[in-house]
Amino acid sequence: MKKTLLLLCLLLCTTAYAQKKIKVACVGNSVTYGAGIENREVNSYPAQLQRMLGEDYEVMNFGKSGATLLNKGHRPYSEQEEYRAALDFAGDLVVIHLGLNDTDPRNWPNYRDNFVSDYLSLIESFRKVNPECKIWICRMTPIAHRHPRFKSGTRDWYWQEQATIEEIAQLGNTGLIDLQAGLYNRPDLLPDALHPNTEGAGILAKTICQELTGNYGGLQMPVIYSDNMVLQREKPLPITGTANAGQKITVQIAGQKKETVTASNGKWSVTLEPLQAGGPYELTVEAVSGKTDKKGKKKTADSQKIVYRNVLIGEVWLCSGQSNMAFRVNELADSQHKELTAYAKKEPQIQLFNMVPRWFTNAEEWDEAVMDSLNRLQYYHDAQWTACNEQTVDKFSAVAFSFGQMLSDSLQVPVGLILNAVGGSGTEAWIDRKTLEFDFTDILYDWMQNDFIQDWVRGRAALNIKKSSNKLQRHPYEPCYLYETGIRPLQQYPIKGVIWYQGESNAQNIETHERLFPLLVNSWRKNWGEEFPFYYVQLSSIDRPSWTWFRNSQRRMMKEIPNCGMAVSSDRGDSLNVHPRYKREIGERLARWALNQTCGHRITPSGPLFSSVEFKDGAAYLSFEYADGLHTSDGEPLRTFEIAEHDGLFVPAQAKIVDGKVKIWNEKISHPQLVRYGWQPFTRANLVNGDELPASTFRSKE
Repeated sequence: MKKTLLLLCLLLCTTAYAQKKIKVACVGNSVTYGAGIENREVNSYPAQLQRMLGEDYEVMNFGKSGATLLNKGHRPYSEQEEYRAALDFAGDLVVIHLGLNDTDPRNWPNYRDNFVSDYLSLIESFRKVNPECKIWICRMTPIAHRHPRFKSGTRDWYWQEQATIEEIAQLGNTGLIDLQAGLYNRPDLLPDALHPNTEGAGILAKTICQELTGNYGGLQMPVIYSDNMVLQREKPLPITGTANAGQKITVQIAGQKKETVTASNGKWSVTLEPLQAGGPYELTVEAVSGKTDKKGKKKTADSQKIVYRNVLIGEVWLCSGQSNMAFRVNELADSQHKELTAYAKKEPQIQLFNMVPRWFTNAEEWDEAVMDSLNRLQYYHDAQWTACNEQTVDKFSAVAFSFGQMLSDSLQVPVGLILNAVGGSGTEAWIDRKTLEFDFTDILYDWMQNDFIQDWVRGRAALNIKKSSNKLQRHPYEPCYLYETGIRPLQQYPIKGVIWYQGESNAQNIETHERLFPLLVNSWRKNWGEEFPFYYVQLSSIDRPSWTWFRNSQRRMMKEIPNCGMAVSSDRGDSLNVHPRYKREIGERLARWALNQTCGHRITPSGPLFSSVEFKDGAAYLSFEYADGLHTSDGEPLRTFEIAEHDGLFVPAQAKIVDGKVKIWNEKISHPQLVRYGWQPFTRANLVNGDELPASTFRSKE
């Protein structure tokens, strides 16, 4: 009888132990509480986390609206009932998300020196009630630029706190969950600029669930990886991806083998030693996670393997901009179309990654399904690397492919071209959010109404999203949007450099573009972590009055932005068509910059570029860079030069080439002070150098 009772007791104890749930305490402020969320008891992030984790877990919400981490803040969490309840709960897993309210001017400016010690004290208080608990603190959810205190201090204090929280995780020996990343590019999920809606709370719940369980869906690679890809030669190659936490990752190619272990956030990275041009190779990525028995001994191993075939090593360039970069080979003038497709038939070692938008920003109204996809940042079709042939080239950028052809022929190595261009897009759409938040915040506000954006751009966007009832509806022309959907997903895939053809949508406001363009270049270089070359196209000729000044501004920016170059296109313009049909020369001129400046080839990179002027004896003597062999493109006298004593009073000038310089004069101007060249929206300027490359239009006074 006693033996039976003992067995029964043991059985009951074992069953009770088996049924014991893992207790999860969600500690935080109004975001944890679920403020602003309809039916928060069901839709707050802790409630959604409970459903994701399942019956083996007990998730409790200890969020307090308005709570501060700082003990001297205006509403210290340590003094709230929710804090005492969280301690009584004694969670096995504790997730702390505090700090947003500490960005209030009543708090951070006064008590920032206490933030670290107060946070560490909070962490230790949970360890005292449950010494076995595991604790994670969180990088804060975003505060969008629409927040009323954003520019007055909250923006700056927010990022100071984020950096401090990362340090606290190390000091306090806690885990660190990034609750910013999933929402930072989704301001549409923050209706009041602070509190996530139900969908946003779901993203937070998923992020936390993955961290707690280590399940990130197994081995996954960025969209840029596929068969037929080209990897950049002769530089260390970071290969990145995600996998379940703790999985062993092995990457192999061309005799190299690199290993690492996936971090707790699901990310992994290895760096391959530089590879010489060649191929094809196979790139193999394998993830292995060992299973153990009850005694902790290794039992089995689950593995996943991805094999990429026909991988080449060569030159990789990102080709981006708006419609003139997107302009396809099959849209070229017949002669150029035949030349490029004939070349493509030979199947040269040029591989193409064509990021085609799902919806073009034409003058039409979109339906709700389109707009919902845009909000979810699902703007591009799925893309894969493809080999160059007549069919794939026909739908590819004419400028980019012409660039690639000249590179391939000159270097005799494989070339990979990543095309990401969107018609009508402004420069601001291609810049990362943090850069604009700090360096051009005003362009983010009411972008559909503000004067920074060109009228027709805003008008087309307004028509596209006319049917949307969402006040925070996303659009490809919105500042940051194309960076978030088209650049960030490339995951810093190693590239040699960038070619860029854009500006038509910003030409109405030169001063704004002069701020935006350097921000864009720096934004991309910061993303990739290197000052790669950035070569761009100067706008062509067309009957648009502002383009004379805009072209000159683009010319001047060559001196302001390091490691860049500009291809002149004014001689291939069309007076009535913003999309000239002759593009091959433009791509080749970009390639000249790359070959000369980046690859060290002895080739003239540009046509004549104005460098200085000397006034004497009633004439102006102009000096140019890349001036060897100055002459006219058509055998006619030099034309479109003008001269003036006072700005705004230019008159046509006679011009001739004298000892490698251009002398210009007008007998009516005895004391010239200013000169300009090709200063018409549509110009027939004809100065070229010995390589038949056209001179840039310019004026001598900036």
